[in-house]
Amino acid sequence: MDSATAKAKLISLYPAFESMPEAALNELLDQAIVKTVPKGTVMFDEMSPCGSFPMVLEGSVKVVKTAPNGRELQLYRVLPGESCILSTGCIMGNAPYSATGIADSELSIIALPPHVFHRLLSQHAPFRNYVFGLFTERITELMQLVEAIAFHKLDKRLAALLLGKGKVIHATHQQLADELGSVREIVSRLLKTFAERGLVSLGREEIELINPIGLRQVAEGL
Repeated sequence: MDSATAKAKLISLYPAFESMPEAALNELLDQAIVKTVPKGTVMFDEMSPCGSFPMVLEGSVKVVKTAPNGRELQLYRVLPGESCILSTGCIMGNAPYSATGIADSELSIIALPPHVFHRLLSQHAPFRNYVFGLFTERITELMQLVEAIAFHKLDKRLAALLLGKGKVIHATHQQLADELGSVREIVSRLLKTFAERGLVSLGREEIELINPIGLRQVAEGL
C-alpha cells in the first residue's frame, strides 16, 4: 500500500486524525511503519515486548489466549478503524504482551513507534480521547465474554453466535469453537443437534440458518 493510500485510509477510518494539521500528519506518517502481511502472520506473541501501536487499515487481527494444553480462547478481533487494547496497555505500562495476535486475513496496518504514540497521547486531544474510548469498549467486550463463559450454556451462546453472522455462514466448526472458547467436537455435536431439529443445514465449511425463530428461542433459553 503506497503512502498516499495509507494516509487517505487513516483519515477515513480514524477520525482522530482529521483535525491534525497536514504538516504534522505527514511527519507522523514519515515516522510510522506501513506494512501488509499475509493471513496467519503472528503479529505479536505472549510475553513478547510491544514495539508499536498498530492501527488496522484492511483485514483483521484475532487476539487469543492459549492454554497449556493448546486450546485457544479468542478474546476479541481488531478490525479496520480499531486498534489493540493489549498493544495500548503494553506501551503505556512498558509491559510484555499477555496474549497472541494473529492476522485473521491479509492485513494492512500503520504501526506507530512508542515515542510517537506517547507524543500523540500528550499533545493531540482527539487521539487521547480515541485511546481511552478504546479501553472502555474493549473492557466492556471482555466483561461480556467472561459473563458468557461463566453463566451461559454453550448451546445458547452458539445459537446467538450463529444469529449474529447472517443467513449463510462460511466458517469451520473449529473457527466457531475458537470464538466460543470451546472445542470443535462439542460445537460439532451441538450443530448436528441443531440440524436434526431443523434449525440449520450443514455443508462443507457452510451453515445455513433454516429456522432463525427457533434458533433465537434456543439463544434465549425458551
